[in-house]
Amino acid sequence: MPIEIGVDEARRLLREEDVLLLEVLPGEEYDQEHIAGAKNIPLKELTADAVRGVEHDRPIIVYCDDDL
Repeated sequence: MPIEIGVDEARRLLREEDVLLLEVLPGEEYDQEHIAGAKNIPLKELTADAVRGVEHDRPIIVYCDDDL
């Protein structure tokens, strides 16, 4: 079930939990700068087919900014 969290909670989860970061910025922006370890699926390409290979056995943080 998706829930919205803030930057502070995202930082806490990154420190304390095994989470997957999923960045939805366009690929060229991801190539220029992204959070280490983040997976990229651009928002315009975020379909059921695109996420089939994404791990679903741990929490996923979806973000579109690198202020974490």
